[in-house]
Amino acid sequence: MVMTKDATLLTPKPEDRFTFGLWTVGNRGRDPFGDAVRPTLSPANIVRKLSQLGAYGVTLHDNDLVPMDATLAQRDRIVAEFRTVLADYQMAVPMVTVNLFYDPVFKDGAFTSASSAVRQFAINKAKAAMDLGHALGANIFVLWGGREGVETEAAKDPRQALAWYREGINALTEYVVQQKYAMRIALEAKPNEPRGDLYLSTTGAMLAFIATLDHPELVGVNPEVAHAKMAGLNPVHEVAQALDQGKLFHIDLNDQRLARYDQDLRFGSDDIKGTFYLVKLLEESDYNGPRHFDAHAYRTEDVEGVWQFARGSMRSYLAYREAVKRFQQDNEIQAALHAIEQMNAQGPTLDSPEHIEWWRQRGYAYEALDQLVTELLLGMR
Repeated sequence: MVMTKDATLLTPKPEDRFTFGLWTVGNRGRDPFGDAVRPTLSPANIVRKLSQLGAYGVTLHDNDLVPMDATLAQRDRIVAEFRTVLADYQMAVPMVTVNLFYDPVFKDGAFTSASSAVRQFAINKAKAAMDLGHALGANIFVLWGGREGVETEAAKDPRQALAWYREGINALTEYVVQQKYAMRIALEAKPNEPRGDLYLSTTGAMLAFIATLDHPELVGVNPEVAHAKMAGLNPVHEVAQALDQGKLFHIDLNDQRLARYDQDLRFGSDDIKGTFYLVKLLEESDYNGPRHFDAHAYRTEDVEGVWQFARGSMRSYLAYREAVKRFQQDNEIQAALHAIEQMNAQGPTLDSPEHIEWWRQRGYAYEALDQLVTELLLGMR
């Protein structure tokens, strides 16, 4: 895609702010139909290798690092050792999240569980994860409600479930205020899987929900490419809406084929044109947060394939970024955009039958423009 011999353009650097979750490169290839195909990678090994590849940092669920049944002393020891590794390799932890979906206690949801005891347990676990994030220097706390949903609508009134959800998020924002943490919360939407239907299943739904919270200024969104596509939506438009409302706190980059289960494909590996426009949107906006890759290597891969996946994710983003620069510098593309803009600006007002007919018959020249972009992405320009 990048028509250059300058290899440094595709060499990731910390200032690119590329991050990976411990669970992404640490994914062992297990799926509902087959067991793990790769060995467990330790957090220290992941940090070391990602640093060598040029990443900025790592992210984690609470239990990616600290086992759920760890004692306080064990937790403190693990965190201290991990902080040493981060310092040794000059890696950051800009975001942490909490696992409220794996343990069977959350089988009917966490914040939306019908049990008040489970809901309180989930809130306490999330607060402990915030404490962990604060200790590691994270300023973003992502919440994906992986079990916040239903299979049987008769089991819960969705209005009550949303009220419980709101209580949970309000408890967390109040905790941030009380603890004086420099931390914001980013809500992550997904339409389905693992539940039959998840509450607040799109970024737009999350944005509307945020407006009902006690501290909406502390809460934004974490759109994920794959999740938008699972709902048949355009990820570029979801991200644009979040940017428009000043709520893009974090973003999960990957790829996905429409109407499939959550595939978490390597970033930019499937939808080339859609990925280009997403990178263009991010690079031309004021978003300066991490470019976070929430994906994993194919199940066919060994450990070396995992590092090829990580390297490829970063190189692809850089290649798309270079394509954006070429789009901005391409004389023919810019001339086409200018001509369209001029035609729109200079067209007559619709105050007479003749003027209305002019607008009815005019062409917009989008075919020619789209072909120019296609040729650019194919390396023909």
